[in-house]
Amino acid sequence: MDGQFADMMAGIGARARAAAAELACASSERKAAALVSAASAIWENRVAIMDANSMDCAAGEEKGLTPAMLDRLRLDEGRVRGIVDSLRAIAERRDPVGRVLAQWERPNGLQIRRVATPLGVIGVIYESRPNVTADAGALALKSGNAVILRGGSESFHSSEAIHDCMLQGLRAAGLPEAAIQLVPTRDRAMVSAMLAAVEWIDVIVPRGGKGLVGLVQKEARVPVFAHLEGICHVYADRDADLEKARRVVLNAKTRRTGICGSAECLLIDWQFYTRHGAVLIEDLLKAGVEVRTEGELLKVPGTVRAAPEDFGREFLDMIIAAKLVDGVDEAIAHIRRYGSQHTEAILTENDAAAERFFTRLDSAILLRNASTQFADGGEFGMGAEIGIATGKLHARGPVGAEQLCSFKYLVTGDGTIRD
Repeated sequence: MDGQFADMMAGIGARARAAAAELACASSERKAAALVSAASAIWENRVAIMDANSMDCAAGEEKGLTPAMLDRLRLDEGRVRGIVDSLRAIAERRDPVGRVLAQWERPNGLQIRRVATPLGVIGVIYESRPNVTADAGALALKSGNAVILRGGSESFHSSEAIHDCMLQGLRAAGLPEAAIQLVPTRDRAMVSAMLAAVEWIDVIVPRGGKGLVGLVQKEARVPVFAHLEGICHVYADRDADLEKARRVVLNAKTRRTGICGSAECLLIDWQFYTRHGAVLIEDLLKAGVEVRTEGELLKVPGTVRAAPEDFGREFLDMIIAAKLVDGVDEAIAHIRRYGSQHTEAILTENDAAAERFFTRLDSAILLRNASTQFADGGEFGMGAEIGIATGKLHARGPVGAEQLCSFKYLVTGDGTIRD
């Protein structure tokens, strides 16, 4: 590693460690005050933030970013309002630090409590989305953690403008500015420096495409919360309600195609298809979605033949793969083969089918009669999320403030000794 970046990482890391020690015992009131002040600063400076974002978007278009990436990057007044609302929602949530997770008494009189405690220092590496600057900073602060943010070069100006407002919030509450640090360089060497910073960073959270997340998972020496892809499935069961299914399928694909909760594959039960025809496919086609399929569904005018790799592909675009399956077990088998353990939905009025789907699949999020677009920490009532984790350890699904805590044991005796 280049010595310049190793030195920069050491300086940032040391400041983060010192800030984390102070945040771990900061009061709920001070943390909430910092978030409320930051929210006010973002709203007051929204014009400057959107001007900075316009610079990033113009550069992104010149660079040839995909429509999905540009959509993630772009801020307007509504999205800035969403950032502000998210900060205020996080401020209002219960402080996760110090929660008693379990307690019991041993026969020898020892009183044992398992209590939530901050992880320490969190590193977040992200592409495009400038709102991550606020969301990650806020969730880390709420959970008593310091955070080191390395935004993508395409969102550099937007992230700087939002970060300045986060610092205003910290100053207003008398908390250390090093609690939320933004890496001050676009050089990709700092990504490698963060991935190797075991002395300074306790966990890395990557937010971005398959290339970024794959790199992080391959090279990180620091533990990682990550999902590689959001290959989300919607299965229309034979006992699905037609109108519910039409509404959910269209929303799951088209509301926002560039997010990880967007549906990428539609599975339709043969009996549903026999009873209702190709209405779900036709709805998607009318909405401008390219439907890639095979077999019987190719008879639907406007569909195109799917390549084998289209099943198990994250399109992040107005494209979806579609397939007929024979019942819930065949749907489950398809998802097990092609899914990424992110989010899957079953559309059915049959309790037994829904229970089988929920029991036999192990994706981080499973839904019944609801859109996969709900795979979002804000929609789960967490205020926001720092990412969706699909691993098996510690945190799964939306990673909010509670998931950014570990725990410790507090044991009280009365002169108790061990025989």
